[in-house]
Amino acid sequence: MAGRLSTPAIGHGVPGSVTIDTGQGIIAGDLTLPADPKGLVIFAHGSGSSRRSSRNRAVAESMVQAKLGTLLLDLLTTAEEQIDTVTAELRFDIPLLAKRVVSAIDWIATQPPARVLPIGLFGASTGAAAALLAAAERPAVVRAVVSRGGRPDLAGDGLRFVTAPTLLIVGGRDPQVLELNRAALERLTCTRRLDIVPGATHLFEEPGTLEQVADLAIAWFRDHL
Repeated sequence: MAGRLSTPAIGHGVPGSVTIDTGQGIIAGDLTLPADPKGLVIFAHGSGSSRRSSRNRAVAESMVQAKLGTLLLDLLTTAEEQIDTVTAELRFDIPLLAKRVVSAIDWIATQPPARVLPIGLFGASTGAAAALLAAAERPAVVRAVVSRGGRPDLAGDGLRFVTAPTLLIVGGRDPQVLELNRAALERLTCTRRLDIVPGATHLFEEPGTLEQVADLAIAWFRDHL
């Protein structure tokens, strides 16, 4: 996949804007690599969100401080985002979103020195399903997956093909999503775990809950990357 890095990110711990040619259009991302990174985590947003999601950016900042590189993506092209703003249909097109995550994984493999880093995926909402399908598509590359308040159930039969160790994080006050995650956990055959953040609702807006998400995710990636 063609792409470019428009501002230096290697070793600086500051975001660099990137564009990735998916074969179906151009998607944008922000790549941040700290000095001596131990791995790279690709973020898959969902449900109408974007790489500018304040919650995922907060988690990404914690990861960079923990020596993990991050790539925050817009999974839709500019034209697709305009369509989705009206129809809200593309944000639920899990196969399409998964293909975009796969495009990012393949693009990273062409970008020195990022290409030598072990890859993890972090998905939120519908992006969690896209991350899991991408992990199933690239089992030799993706080392770990983390879902935050995600909908892993939307990955359907693809769950049984996921080999990367998978952590599902759900708020204790998000009962519907919690039940969906429990059901998805049973369908996964890889190393997997479900962690519940007490007192957290779906968006982890309660004080301290997002920090718990970051801590859990970082520990999981450290163990498996």
